[in-house]
Amino acid sequence: MRKLIESTFVSLDGIIDDTRPSTASRAEPQHWGHPYWDESHAGYAGKLMNSADALLLGRVTYEGFAPAWSARAGDPEADRMNSMPKYVASRTLTETTWNATLIEGDVAEEVAKLKEQPGETILKWGTGELDRTLVQHGLVDEFHFWYFPVIVGAGKHLFEGAGFDTTHLKLADVERFDSGIVVHIYVPK
Repeated sequence: MRKLIESTFVSLDGIIDDTRPSTASRAEPQHWGHPYWDESHAGYAGKLMNSADALLLGRVTYEGFAPAWSARAGDPEADRMNSMPKYVASRTLTETTWNATLIEGDVAEEVAKLKEQPGETILKWGTGELDRTLVQHGLVDEFHFWYFPVIVGAGKHLFEGAGFDTTHLKLADVERFDSGIVVHIYVPK
């Protein structure tokens, strides 16, 4: 069975993104996280990408990633990201591009089927509405929470409004970078 890994950036005050409408662009991870992106960050992200052969994305992450990554080519990271199959969960999209397939029907059932197919890890970047379903159905095998040494002060919090029952996790590993980023790797208990 394939493993599903969720990887997401988190500020020290638990912010993962801005709110819509935005409270401030400072709450978007590409703004507060960028000063800490270095070779260690890129190496760890590359290690996660190289362990996977498919991506699972929610609509918001897909809509941010597709134009940004599809415009890049010619470096191994971009070429891998662009060629990798992507599965997008959305209640509003009717079509996708960027080598992506829209998940139709019951998302939990379809993700469970994806995990049963032969292959490597399925990587999910970002935390949002899709996670409610994934956590409720026990579909995430590892969480990689990248804690950045920054306090944002406004925005959407990790698992804000998720509405699922208390979920206990076990700390499996910790990665520390000189930039101050600390990745906590958790697995279901």
